[in-house]
Amino acid sequence: MIEIQNISKHFDKVVAVNKISLKVNNGEIFGLLGENGAGKTTTLRMLATMLKPTSGRAKLAGFDIIKDAEKVRGSIGILFGGETGLYDRLSCEENIAYFGQLNDMKTPEIKERIKVLSKAFGMDSYLKRRAGKLSKGMKQKVAFARSIIHNPDIMLFDEPTSGLDISSIRGVQEFIKNCKEEGKTIILSSHSMSEVEKLCDRVGIINKGSLVEYGTLEELKQKHSDEDLEEIFIKLVGGKNEH
Repeated sequence: MIEIQNISKHFDKVVAVNKISLKVNNGEIFGLLGENGAGKTTTLRMLATMLKPTSGRAKLAGFDIIKDAEKVRGSIGILFGGETGLYDRLSCEENIAYFGQLNDMKTPEIKERIKVLSKAFGMDSYLKRRAGKLSKGMKQKVAFARSIIHNPDIMLFDEPTSGLDISSIRGVQEFIKNCKEEGKTIILSSHSMSEVEKLCDRVGIINKGSLVEYGTLEELKQKHSDEDLEEIFIKLVGGKNEH
């Protein structure tokens, strides 16, 4: 479970995130929907303990992001779209294994987990190849596998299909669905309406750092008397974002 209470982040005079509160239940995919610069990535970076909040608090799997930062990091998997962070000179297998070692996994456990993930992602044909020789879609699959090598309970995905082709997008979305089936708790940041509608149980709309609306898709459609999520989004954010 993820619990967020009035979390904020200020950069000098800019309020990037403004008193966001929400709860994500176990086994749920919660979508953060917003334009670029709305505060989605900053929120996820705070949850991942990569940024310290200016105020507010949050707990992931019962661990406080400030007091128990190390335990939080061991309980989560993180993927930021467009930032695979792979080591180009290492093979795909070595990249994944290294992340397993960083999470204190034993070698036999790492090898078995890589077999499972390689099959799930269809990576067998290029698992031994250097990461630097791969296409963007292939790299993204390796990055996904690396993020979940330690089988974390919570996943944080920031624009995970950004820049991918259609077939790669479909593969990534299927992976996220599989994570949900395994009982993972997921926050998915996106500005793709179709992706949010396809994957998310509930959605929160962020505008200029504030959570302006949240609920199930049906709740949002009923509340705003509109079946078009894009129209609801435009009404709420005004089509503009200042930071």
